[in-house]
Amino acid sequence: MTLAEITRRPVDSSLVIWWLGQSGFAIRYRGDCALIDPYLSDSLTTKYAGTEKPHVRMHPRVIAPEDLARVPVTMVLSTHHHTDHLDPETIGPIVSTLREEGRTVPVVAPETWRALAAERAGVDAASIVGMDEGTTIQIGAFEIVAVAAAHEAVEYDARGRRKCLGYIIRSSVATVFHSGDTIFYDGLAARLRPYAVDVALLPINGKVGNMAGVEAARVAHAAGAKIVVPCHYDMFEFNTADPASEFVPECERLGQRYKVLALGEALTWP
Repeated sequence: MTLAEITRRPVDSSLVIWWLGQSGFAIRYRGDCALIDPYLSDSLTTKYAGTEKPHVRMHPRVIAPEDLARVPVTMVLSTHHHTDHLDPETIGPIVSTLREEGRTVPVVAPETWRALAAERAGVDAASIVGMDEGTTIQIGAFEIVAVAAAHEAVEYDARGRRKCLGYIIRSSVATVFHSGDTIFYDGLAARLRPYAVDVALLPINGKVGNMAGVEAARVAHAAGAKIVVPCHYDMFEFNTADPASEFVPECERLGQRYKVLALGEALTWP
């Protein structure tokens, strides 16, 4: 299955998750489609060209932001402020193109980054749906619950709001957990267990504030996730990982079900 099938997939009882690259995913259920942390530009490659840490892309993007206007996008979620999770050259064109089509799409982000999210999306700050740990919202067929993420550590702003989040995304057919950028921290699996996670989307790059493959396998197993999908690799040469080196062996040792997706490939649940 390819990403292009988002536009022609019939409305049925299946939930479909496409990997967009890095930590970006599109989740479609019935008539709703949630985009999470989409990064579909070369903004970071341009920004860091000629520096000590060039962001050299490993693969072409799977789709242009403007082309997502053909997709029934009903929300865009960002887990935190870093550009590969809140990209103005991705979110801005998506929102503006959909606006031209007569559709207003809510942008969901941590409350602490409301103003930044509005600036990057090109919308008024009042229209941003702000989240903090424990906040629950309902948009279309999806219920969204915010969970703390530890991007190096669980960080707070001056008002005590979490700077980085993960999201529980619940529908009538499945519960998906997208961790955002996070290391393993005490209590993460315990936070997830009550939600009976079906699909866990976890980073495996093992650097820049993210867990490695072994940890991702263990978190998924401890949380009781039915299947785990690795992400946050194969985007930039300086910050990647091979799922076969740690993640897959540890999943198999634990008896944890997993699925390694190719870029643009989908997982259908059930």
